[in-house]
Amino acid sequence: MTDLRFTPVQPAGSALALLDWQHIHNSIIPTAPLSADEIVARAQRNILEVAYVDGTAVGCSTVRPPAPDAATVIARVLPGSRRRGYGEQIYQRGLTQARELGATAIETVVLASNDEGLRFARQHGFVETDRYVLPGDTIAFVDLRLA
Repeated sequence: MTDLRFTPVQPAGSALALLDWQHIHNSIIPTAPLSADEIVARAQRNILEVAYVDGTAVGCSTVRPPAPDAATVIARVLPGSRRRGYGEQIYQRGLTQARELGATAIETVVLASNDEGLRFARQHGFVETDRYVLPGDTIAFVDLRLA
């Protein structure tokens, strides 16, 4: 398995990492695309990273700090890079970061149409807690919590 190189997406950080994170997020969550300004705002309150293999972005992560006890860990891998262990590495790194922030519970969120993402979450012990549709959307988001 290839080890990934992670680059933080920071408000004043690498413009390339910001654009790579945006591309990955918007490719996997086409129903809720984010602008560069929205990502900068998220990077001020969350840990955002991009995972690279040989200089190519293959995935990204979001770790939302605990509120009050549960942190949210989201791992995304581009379809062409899946089934190579990258999601596992991204997820484990996010899980470690969440626990270092003091999380005693872990949650995630997956677009309902992302069958592979839902399968990944369930295989890692997550159970569904809620489904909701954002205003103007037709595809639900699925909230899951680590059992």
